[in-house]
Amino acid sequence: MGRIFSVDLEGRAYRCIFCHTPFALADHVLSRSFTCGRGRAYLFSKVVNVTLGTQVERLMISGTHTVEDIFCCCCGQIVGWKYVIAHEKSEKYKEGKFVLERWRIVDDVEDELNLDAHASSSDTENT
Repeated sequence: MGRIFSVDLEGRAYRCIFCHTPFALADHVLSRSFTCGRGRAYLFSKVVNVTLGTQVERLMISGTHTVEDIFCCCCGQIVGWKYVIAHEKSEKYKEGKFVLERWRIVDDVEDELNLDAHASSSDTENT
């Protein structure tokens, strides 16, 4: 297999929880109110550094959709899916959009907040 090249993103980004490869900018979030089998998921207009699986028909809460699973290009973990075709007229807005499962991604802002939390807990331990 050849060398993997990934696109670096500037700004607040969502990354793979397993290998920290960037997937999408916070500005590309269309909705934070999606649901997947293991909880919350976010709908994005654009993602990078993923590979697409084969197209399959999947029955979801909102109806039948043709989707492709998406995988991290670096570690190969499944991270969500891409809507290819929405069979319900009211769901057409999803076509070409991506869903990242919340438990499989990490937000740069949360990392910064965690760093701040570690710094303050270290200060209290030294007193």
